[in-house]
Amino acid sequence: MTSINSAETPSGKGAADENFPVGSWLLPARLRPHAATFYAYARAIDDIADNSELAPDDKISRLEGFAKAILGAETEDPAYEKAHRMRESLDQTKVPTVHCTDLIDAFKQDATQGRYQDWAGLIHYCERSAAPVGRYLLDLHGESKAGYPVSDALCNALQVLNHLQDCKADYLSLDRVYLPESWLKEAGANVEALAAPEASAALRSVLDRCLDGVAALLVTARRLPDVLDNRFLAMESAVIVAVAEELTRQLRRRDPLAERVQLSKPAYAACFLKGIFRALF
Repeated sequence: MTSINSAETPSGKGAADENFPVGSWLLPARLRPHAATFYAYARAIDDIADNSELAPDDKISRLEGFAKAILGAETEDPAYEKAHRMRESLDQTKVPTVHCTDLIDAFKQDATQGRYQDWAGLIHYCERSAAPVGRYLLDLHGESKAGYPVSDALCNALQVLNHLQDCKADYLSLDRVYLPESWLKEAGANVEALAAPEASAALRSVLDRCLDGVAALLVTARRLPDVLDNRFLAMESAVIVAVAEELTRQLRRRDPLAERVQLSKPAYAACFLKGIFRALF
């Protein structure tokens, strides 16, 4: 429960709303509490950035408060309880603070930027809003930083998939559009098309072009289980790769403007088994 003097603005979203398993039993038991602390921290600052009732300056002020708490400039203000817990976890695990501060940097950008000119700009955002999650998990498990680029590819793919799933809601509730503007223009579409009951042919072509970008990222991401030393983290990553592949297939054939495209429990279970099999054999 969030206290009345908290800087947080809880959305009600939780681990069940994510495209990847959070604190999965596949992770070593001793590390699961730290992974859960990181998720709680990331959820709190993401909710601030996504709160449609807060002014941009207010969002940035709250996020800067979290940054001060993570870096130890502020250690007692109860408004930033999750950041204090995260800082303590980082001290215990010797994981650097950069993954936490990169997330804050990305979410501060969300507070002021609602459009992306091209794919490169979108991926630059993903490298601070999504890639730090994978890098944190690699560092938590003592993996080599040489695995960062492969992990980044998976996390960035998942982030773009999430943008596509939420493209209509993001536009209507936050006036935020992650589809590259240059691609919309080339297709003869505009951001207003996201408010339609279903995707036009022009918008569908942009969605598919984004999925082509995701598919290219997944070519690299499939190598992640093979570069990891920790067998359990390798299995976890293989499951997430399978989830990303299945979401990509479903977004190819379903319309995120007409429905919420997400995996059913049987589909997710199939991805779980597929990922475990890949990692083991």
